[in-house]
Amino acid sequence: MPTEFSVQLSIVIPLLNEELNIRLLYDELASVLVAIEGDHEIIFIDDGSTDQSFHILRELQDTDDRVRIIRFRRNFGQTAAIAAGFDHARGEVIVTMDADLQNDPHDIPLLLEKINEGYDLVSGWRSDRQDKFLSRRLPSIIANRLISWATDVKLHDYGCTLKAIKKEVTKNITLYGELHRFIPAVASWMGVRIAEVKVNHRPRTLGASKYGISRTFRVLLDLITVKFLLSYSGRPIHFFGIPGLICGAIGFTLALIMTIERLFFGVALADRPLLLFAVMLILIGVQFIVFGLLSELQIRTYYESQNKAIYVVRDKFGYD
Repeated sequence: MPTEFSVQLSIVIPLLNEELNIRLLYDELASVLVAIEGDHEIIFIDDGSTDQSFHILRELQDTDDRVRIIRFRRNFGQTAAIAAGFDHARGEVIVTMDADLQNDPHDIPLLLEKINEGYDLVSGWRSDRQDKFLSRRLPSIIANRLISWATDVKLHDYGCTLKAIKKEVTKNITLYGELHRFIPAVASWMGVRIAEVKVNHRPRTLGASKYGISRTFRVLLDLITVKFLLSYSGRPIHFFGIPGLICGAIGFTLALIMTIERLFFGVALADRPLLLFAVMLILIGVQFIVFGLLSELQIRTYYESQNKAIYVVRDKFGYD
């Protein structure tokens, strides 16, 4: 077994059924890391692969003690895989990348140069993205602009997995759901310095893509969560209170008007559906505040206060 050692750079690579790409990616990474000073480790997170990916990783780990493997019991998703990489990485700087060969390992030195300039997080920008326009690029363009507007963290490409992040930043990031694509936005509350650099993006030539158009809807839902965490986690009543107060104020105003009409003008209330509508608005306002606030705070408590992991590791190789 390899001995423990202090590393300066950790490469975190989540993968699912990438048996055709693993060796090619490893060869490219090995050639790039030769020119980078310091010690390195390559952490592969097998996110429940059903092909020969794990066996190929074991063969690589037997020949290179820099290779480390985290194997999930089932598929937990890319966010969980990246979170596992963050938890187990020992490098001062962590680089995340995909295993499908679309991210170019030769861009890693470019990211590290920005880190050395004093940035805490450097995100890749696939300016010449090699994907289908309607199914991949167009939804990505819309999502990036929406995320940048909602989070006030202006990036061209939130979906690029190729990033370099200081370990001290990852220690303060809690990932769950599909939040891996929002890492720059989630990290921004710490006041980190964020940079974006253009990186090479290559078309997928081997294997099958794991993404579909359905993830667009998940992005929108997660964006609401991120917006809440960034802007209202310290004062959640402001987020849920506004619509609650609007509904309650309208309902109370209607009820007050009808009460005045009944007391001073003798207008009957028995045949007025508007009374029920007013009561319903008041109740909706109260419920909106109470149930919405409790549900969001409960989720944060579940994952953060209990320090509960969002993945289950089956095996680890290369760790004492």
